[in-house]
Amino acid sequence: ELPPSEFMQVADSTWLVLSVVSNGREPPGCQATGVTKIARSVIAPLAEHHVSVLMLSTYQTDFILVRERDLPVVIHTLAGEFDIYKEESGECVPVTCDDVSNGFLKPKPPASPTLHPVQSPQTRFCVLTVAPDTLPAIATMLIDVLFYSHSPPWDAATGSQDLDSITFFSFSLIEGYISIVMDAETQKRFPSDLLLTSSTGELWRMVRIGGQPLGFDECGIVAQIAEPLAAADISAYYISTFNFDHALVPEEGIAEVIQLLQQRQESGR
Repeated sequence: ELPPSEFMQVADSTWLVLSVVSNGREPPGCQATGVTKIARSVIAPLAEHHVSVLMLSTYQTDFILVRERDLPVVIHTLAGEFDIYKEESGECVPVTCDDVSNGFLKPKPPASPTLHPVQSPQTRFCVLTVAPDTLPAIATMLIDVLFYSHSPPWDAATGSQDLDSITFFSFSLIEGYISIVMDAETQKRFPSDLLLTSSTGELWRMVRIGGQPLGFDECGIVAQIAEPLAAADISAYYISTFNFDHALVPEEGIAEVIQLLQQRQESGR
């Protein structure tokens, strides 16, 4: 419904959403949540088969977006580990490899992935949700933060923001469930009784991946970050965008995360 505009660019590909639902068979003691929970079983295998993914973690769950044309490869890759269903007329229908075997191509030998730089701003973030019926009470504030709040100074010479105070605000509305990521200072502008978070009220720090726009074509970016965190059992929310990828980790674990990712970069050289 959006009118054509010179200010809006639309990617050529159509994307499909994968929602990974737990069936209770996780190994005992597995505490990691977010992208790290599905790193070994979903993200790494897709990267090995050259499937580009967009990752969207929310307060409620995690979603992986894949190109529609990659669906045969996705199903062949994941069918051994997962029961796969597709939605038809509101019903979940089982999918088998035979349903998509036409056009399936075996993956090429993987090339060495690009090691993108990672940076960690000092900003502290909150991961929140809002009850849908209370959304009108904060709608004006949401609009102000999303569209009218001033951003930190942009250094045209270096092409980067001052990472001591990065601007990042994410709002998603998926099947009636609302998820918000905002910095701790912005949270103070909202009525505290309407924003819901975990009982611990933990704060998160960000690792930003990429030194220039990543685009949507490269494979393995999410896997490079998720696999080391999964090996260390560190929870992470992950949000892909056109320009950068963003991993949010518990504040108390940021030093370990930076060390792990630095080791990854050094070993990849």
